[in-house]
Amino acid sequence: MATAGESSCYTVVFDDSNEVPTVQELRSALQKGSDEVKFDTLRKIIVSTINGNPQPQMLMPVIQYVMPSKDKRLKKLLHFYWEVCPKYDDNGKLKQEMILVVNAIRNDLQHPNEYIRGATLRFLTKLSKDVELLEPLIPVCRSCLEHRHSYVRKNAVFAIYTIYRQFEHLIPDAPELMQTFLAAESDATCKRNAFVFLANCAMPKAVEYVLQVYDQISNMDELLQMSIIEVIRQDCKTDSTHRARYIRCILELLTAPSNAVKYEAATTLTTLTQNAAAVKAAASCYISLACKESDNNVKLIVLDRLEVLRSKHGHVLDSLILDVLQVLSSPDMEVRRKALAIVLSMTSSRNVEEVVLFLKKQLQKTQDADFDKSSDYRQLLIQSIHVCAIKFSEVAGSVVYALMDFLGDSNNPSALDVVAFVREVVEKFPHLRETICSRLVETLPEIKSSKVFRGVLWILGEYIEDLAGVEEVFKATRKIIGEIPILAGEQKAEDEVNGVEGPEQGDSKEKEGGRPKVLADGTYATETAFSIPKSSGKSAFKPPLRTLILGGDFFTASILASALTKLVLRFAAASDDRKTSNSLRAEAMLIMASIIRVGQSKYVAHPIDEDSQERILDCLKTLSELQDQPAAQKAFLQDTKSAYTKMLTAQEKKAAEKKEAESSKAAIIQVDDLLSFRQFSKKAADDVIDYEEDLGRATGATEIREDFISNLSRITQLTGFSDPIYAEAYVKVQGFDIVLDVLLVNQTANTLQNLCLDFATLGDLKLVERPTVYTIAPHSFQSIKATIKVSSTETGVIFGSILWEGSNMSESCVILNDIHIDIMDYIKPAYCTEAQFRSMWTEFEWENRVNVTTTISEPRDYLAHVMKSTNMSCLTPEGALSGDCDFLSANMYARSLFGEDALANLSVERTEIGLTGHVRIRSKTQGIALSLGDRITMSQKDNRPPV
Repeated sequence: MATAGESSCYTVVFDDSNEVPTVQELRSALQKGSDEVKFDTLRKIIVSTINGNPQPQMLMPVIQYVMPSKDKRLKKLLHFYWEVCPKYDDNGKLKQEMILVVNAIRNDLQHPNEYIRGATLRFLTKLSKDVELLEPLIPVCRSCLEHRHSYVRKNAVFAIYTIYRQFEHLIPDAPELMQTFLAAESDATCKRNAFVFLANCAMPKAVEYVLQVYDQISNMDELLQMSIIEVIRQDCKTDSTHRARYIRCILELLTAPSNAVKYEAATTLTTLTQNAAAVKAAASCYISLACKESDNNVKLIVLDRLEVLRSKHGHVLDSLILDVLQVLSSPDMEVRRKALAIVLSMTSSRNVEEVVLFLKKQLQKTQDADFDKSSDYRQLLIQSIHVCAIKFSEVAGSVVYALMDFLGDSNNPSALDVVAFVREVVEKFPHLRETICSRLVETLPEIKSSKVFRGVLWILGEYIEDLAGVEEVFKATRKIIGEIPILAGEQKAEDEVNGVEGPEQGDSKEKEGGRPKVLADGTYATETAFSIPKSSGKSAFKPPLRTLILGGDFFTASILASALTKLVLRFAAASDDRKTSNSLRAEAMLIMASIIRVGQSKYVAHPIDEDSQERILDCLKTLSELQDQPAAQKAFLQDTKSAYTKMLTAQEKKAAEKKEAESSKAAIIQVDDLLSFRQFSKKAADDVIDYEEDLGRATGATEIREDFISNLSRITQLTGFSDPIYAEAYVKVQGFDIVLDVLLVNQTANTLQNLCLDFATLGDLKLVERPTVYTIAPHSFQSIKATIKVSSTETGVIFGSILWEGSNMSESCVILNDIHIDIMDYIKPAYCTEAQFRSMWTEFEWENRVNVTTTISEPRDYLAHVMKSTNMSCLTPEGALSGDCDFLSANMYARSLFGEDALANLSVERTEIGLTGHVRIRSKTQGIALSLGDRITMSQKDNRPPV
């Protein structure tokens, strides 16, 4: 027996009309209108019923005027009405009018039209709580199993399935009935529905059927194969005696025509056995799906499964690594990135050469103009080759030369990755230094990017040790910087462009200019706005490094000065040829002085900055006092290289510690841990259903438990203590939802009728539920819950009011305090590489700058304070923050639940009056930048994050 409060609706009917007709208008429309009018009227009745106005007086007019109609659309809508209409009276008994409804449903179940029969059988699955309505219809449902049309039969199966699951006593012989039906049925969908019935209600009979049709499973319909795989998975959770036959069956289904069947079969196979051959077969199936499936989301899911399989079975799958590489043919970058991550984890010393060879071929393909997204893919390939070369030294020499061809790439990130790779290879593999450095010298004229120039010049300055190599670098420098001095060369080029020439040329020009020039057709020559001024080849083309310097890139110029200084110092220390040494020394000093001179002239985009000028002057001073500065020589020749070596060592140590911590964390078992006796069972350790996880969820162990104080901190007072109604709300964030648990207290001696708590939102918040009307007794309580959807990480505001009717039917209202949603619930610490941080910092346009005003005296303490306040992680390495210094600069990063990035840079200086500086926050959206800035400002008031 179902009451009105327990009634449920399975179908939602949407109507955007705001008009609410009266009962008399609805009755008149049903009585006198056409089928089209009746359809619209019945729709309004259904929407009104769903919205809380059941209109029980309309039940009889619907039965009287709508039910006799033969219109199929009207019959379908009538089924929706039977779902929501009040079927029981106030005493909980079935209304007498429903007898007529049951009779009409019975007639429809015997209707000659198969669509009406099937639609009515589908409707019966929604009457799962109304046993009094279903009982008279059982014989007709059974007879529908023998109907000639498959549409009726398949719906009859599910109707009986729903009835049997809710009220088994109505059809006690349903399993035997379905078993007989399954044996005689020929339609694939009907057989699938009947088999699903047996799988959920009579598992032994389902297993018996699987064994009967064992030899025909590979040729069955896709839907039935999927159901059989599910039965095999469920049956093997117990100690099944048919496991061996099941494994053979699943192995055959790995070659089924349907991709869905292949995926389910591969997933099930790994739960039945841990045999290496079976695991490889499942992995091969996953790889085949990732290559052939067109949907990128499916590819990502399959690759995730493959990664889980690889992590659990180690090197069993290493022989399939070339097959995984075929997934790179997919045009989607996320699929390529995930596939390459799997490949790198499967790479070993036995297959690394094949992997690197394949990646090099792919890298060559990216140079084709018609290759989609070649720049991103090229960068990904370069990074992957970098990892392989550093991990396996035997391939470093074969790939470093191929990658150096991309130093002149117009795609800056790819070229930077190559420079980072070359720099690490030169440091770790000394036997490759000479050939790599000579190749870099040859590549210098092809380089276009200033960042690549800096990296290459640093490598040449640090690792070229032979005397011939130093001279080659100076020759290459002359080519990439052009005529020296730069200022004189630019003045000469400008004079040539402006036509300032020698006396003889000027006289001849005057002689020729005395009369106009006559063309071959007899017309006079004229000069237009499109005329190209006379210019020499010297002024038309400028070497790459010269172009950068004239463009104002003096940081690169300072790196050049430092590299030349190191080379001169190294040549002077190793050679007895004083003439050549002095010549190189003078040439280096001339280049440096020329850079400073042109930086102070009008020929550059902007003047040279103080830092670059000071650094170049230091290099000049070091070269001018070559024998008198041993400390400077040590700094140039030893300290910078040792600093880079130390940095690489620290990175390797950090990576090793992280890997060791992850492995030890997984291996540690506390002495008081719960013993799981399921380990002694014969179930697969790789089962799809994790019993431990299910048990944890059932007991609430996986939920984040909050203590009483934490709950109190989230309570917001909405009204005053002297208001007729006191209201307070507990704000709880659950994923992408905000749940408001509002407590209302009637502080008056009167009953408050038709009380409505109405909320509204500001920002990217959306209220889910419609307001409900309540009646609160004197001095009693009412708890109301409201759910709000959040669509972005921006500060949102919830405001509202409480309306009610007093004893004299007068309306009263109380305006609620605003509820501000804290975005910190949606921002979590995250990590990214330095290159990614710089790329996003350049790309993001919204910036918020917050000045530092705090009583904290230590920069490190203030950094920790900001990180705690904003839920951001520090990207600056610990080694860069160590030591005692009055200045601190650190980068921070966080990511929201919606995938939004938040960047921050902290720059503070310790002075006599305290810490001074600023925090710069950048994001793609304005909301995050402003909200994080407000958060920092609020936390600075009392030097702790607000609660």
